[in-house]
Amino acid sequence: MSEQPSGSLWRHIGPGIVVAATGVGAGDLVATLIAGSRFGYALLWAAILGCIVKIALSEGSARYHLATGSTILAGWQSLGRWTGWYFGIYVVIWGFIYGATAMSATALPLAALFPVLPLTGWAILTGLAGFAFVFFNRYERLEGLIKILVAVMFVVIVSLAVLAAPDLPMLLSGLAVTLPGHSLFYTLGLIGGVGGTVTTAAYGYWAQAKGWNGTGWLPMMRIDNAVAYILTGIFVVAMMIVGAELLYAASIALQSGDRGLLDLSNVLAARFGQPVAAAFLIGFAATAFSSVLGVWHGMSLFFADWYAQFFNRPLPEGPPERSAPFRAYAAWLTFPPMLLLYAQQPFLLAVIYGAFGALFMPFLAVTLLLLLNRRDLPAEARNGWLSNAMLAGSALLFVVLAGQQLWSLFAA
Repeated sequence: MSEQPSGSLWRHIGPGIVVAATGVGAGDLVATLIAGSRFGYALLWAAILGCIVKIALSEGSARYHLATGSTILAGWQSLGRWTGWYFGIYVVIWGFIYGATAMSATALPLAALFPVLPLTGWAILTGLAGFAFVFFNRYERLEGLIKILVAVMFVVIVSLAVLAAPDLPMLLSGLAVTLPGHSLFYTLGLIGGVGGTVTTAAYGYWAQAKGWNGTGWLPMMRIDNAVAYILTGIFVVAMMIVGAELLYAASIALQSGDRGLLDLSNVLAARFGQPVAAAFLIGFAATAFSSVLGVWHGMSLFFADWYAQFFNRPLPEGPPERSAPFRAYAAWLTFPPMLLLYAQQPFLLAVIYGAFGALFMPFLAVTLLLLLNRRDLPAEARNGWLSNAMLAGSALLFVVLAGQQLWSLFAA
């Protein structure tokens, strides 16, 4: 008999917020901000569609965990051992590059707020803080801390949007599907990038860590997932407002990458004063550090499961956070990437990472289509027409994005 949730609805909300907070990093804020600065509100629909796509992917991943009592990696293994090779290679390369990226993103606002240390010093401290937190704590404390960081993010970013005084008729016009000139691939990237990539597949692990087990939790999981991505949608709309109102009208261009948010802090200081700019930098730091915590924990769970499945070595009894594979991957995210903090342009690694990154999301969407239409799943957990349409549309979108990404990597 399937276990059923009991007690207050809000007591159970949490894993989806962890997924969304992990997926919405500084890079997502920059992408949405630049969309607003270049095209006004014209691509608002694309950013919102990106949130809907990620709802489908994270919901599908968690649904497989709850329906089978197993994990998405076990499902991949059932499709062939090649999936284990693919994910294993991917997660090692991804972790090496992402570790440096996440540490640097969090260090940027901290170095601007507290220039007592150089950027590299703050980046190293960020990585050590993330490693120490997941080494000594379990999921419950992770969820609690991320909820606090999300509250800071929400208050700061939404307040910023209110300060920017949005033009509501123009904002609503952005819900109409339009493609400004030279915006096609940028639009596809916005849809594909907002709300996370590989971390969407970690949702099932956090649902299990929360104690959810069985199809009786499916309605709760769907509410949790929807709440999380509604919050993501609010962040996206808020940053689009800031880009459109503060940058588009003034024709202000930002640097690419996370440093564009430092440009925005300078604009805010000139427009509203230094306290507002400082508050934004705090929100920027909360956004980036929530991604560090979520990735350090969620991807280490993912890696520990991969190790157990691929090498057929079950993890020892007890919390997976105490297992050697979990801690080894957390260390991999933290210490080797510190070398990249001193490197100028690690071009070859960037090319390999870009290629694997482009190919992961189609892999996730297609494998979820295969796994969630199996007849051996409980009927209530199998895909309906809407889930199939969403996952098939996502797969097509990500195949196009993968082609565009690989072309840009190797055509130059």
